Amino acid sequence: MSYFGTDGIRGKFGELPITPDFILKLGYVAGQVLMENNDNPSRKPSVVIGKDTRLSGYVIEGALQAGFNAAGVDVHLLGPLPTPAIAHLTRSFNADAGVVISASHNPYYDNGIKFFSADGKKLTDEMQTAINNKLKAVMSQAEAGDAVIMPILDPANLGKNNRINDAKGRYIEFCKGSFPYQYDLSHLTIVVDCANGAGYSVAPRVMRELGANVIAINNTPDGININHECGSTHPESLQQAVVEHEADVGIALDGDGDRIVMVDEAGKLVDGDGILYLLATQGHTKAQGVVGTLMSNMGLELALKEAGIEFTRAKVGDRYVMQALEANGWILGGEPSGHILCLDKSRTGDAIIASLQVLAVMQAQGRALSALVEGFDLLPQKLVNVRLPQMKNPFDYEELVAAFDKAQATLEGRGRLLIRQSGTEPMIRVMVESDDEIECDVMANELGDHIKAVLS
Repeated sequence: MSYFGTDGIRGKFGELPITPDFILKLGYVAGQVLMENNDNPSRKPSVVIGKDTRLSGYVIEGALQAGFNAAGVDVHLLGPLPTPAIAHLTRSFNADAGVVISASHNPYYDNGIKFFSADGKKLTDEMQTAINNKLKAVMSQAEAGDAVIMPILDPANLGKNNRINDAKGRYIEFCKGSFPYQYDLSHLTIVVDCANGAGYSVAPRVMRELGANVIAINNTPDGININHECGSTHPESLQQAVVEHEADVGIALDGDGDRIVMVDEAGKLVDGDGILYLLATQGHTKAQGVVGTLMSNMGLELALKEAGIEFTRAKVGDRYVMQALEANGWILGGEPSGHILCLDKSRTGDAIIASLQVLAVMQAQGRALSALVEGFDLLPQKLVNVRLPQMKNPFDYEELVAAFDKAQATLEGRGRLLIRQSGTEPMIRVMVESDDEIECDVMANELGDHIKAVLS
């Protein structure tokens, strides 16, 4: 079995695999893999660890660093910072790996661990497989009742810990460096919804230091209010705040700061597809090609085709978007949910940097966000999430397959149906696109109810 999903290891805190005991073992075996791949015997391998604002992050951080230390790996603690900050600082500190403690847009009671390679990209499949294989062996050993599952060969070779006090400032300067030096934001009032998450401090500071009048909301994390009715997954409060404050634009992050959606001056939502369209067609350089995912709206594909820009779809997940970008030699890709990769600015999806690129286009053209996306139309789309007691594959059930085939035949030539299993939680996602909004809504809900009835 693999402990890794599409975005690292994730689950409810206190239940396997997100338990202190398991995470201690994870840190240890990951440290072993780093030791085995260390080609510089004059120094110990090192990792940087950052986290979001979940209360459980303190426990996980302690267990991880203990495991790494036991394997002989030094640990640099960054504290609460967005996921893309950890990716950047992994490379900046010349660390051998980066670790993020976060469950992204999930509720506070979930948490997870995500790894970055030394170059600030997602961990390679080979490295992930090596960690997973060692983890399976250690777990089997523990289940068999063997006492020594993490041997310490020499206490003199244990790793050390240190806290990086200027990590936040380093990342802020990195973000600001992605914004054109000849512009500033002094003419804009921006509402920033921090989702009570990892970007609660740095996102407003970046905008303020570039001159904007910033109104920060949902920026008082208490350990359990992360993503709660706020942020990129619940932009309603941002839309309201933009209108109430007569702001020029609104920006919503998710809990770990790698997703972004935006709101124009009228309170209208601009999601990841709209941001990709804007950057591809109106950025400083017209994009050669764009990578979306299976969830990308057909309207994006049609609009880019009309603009003479190539478009391809990857599997859902920013690691697959990254792989497709590298394979095609392109620099722009992302997901409707707001993972936006601008590889000429950052090596991973970064909400703050993506927002700055949009603000740069607004500044360069002297136009409002609404004007920049005017004429970009999405096909009506309905997404229904069906939560299950435990994950089951809907395609294993003939009754459901027949229902899916019938729906797809109905949509042929004017829409799409996508049924997929979440890689991070026991959930089936039903997505329907159609040129008929009512049909979209009815079909998605009926299929969702059908799935729940059969699989629950």
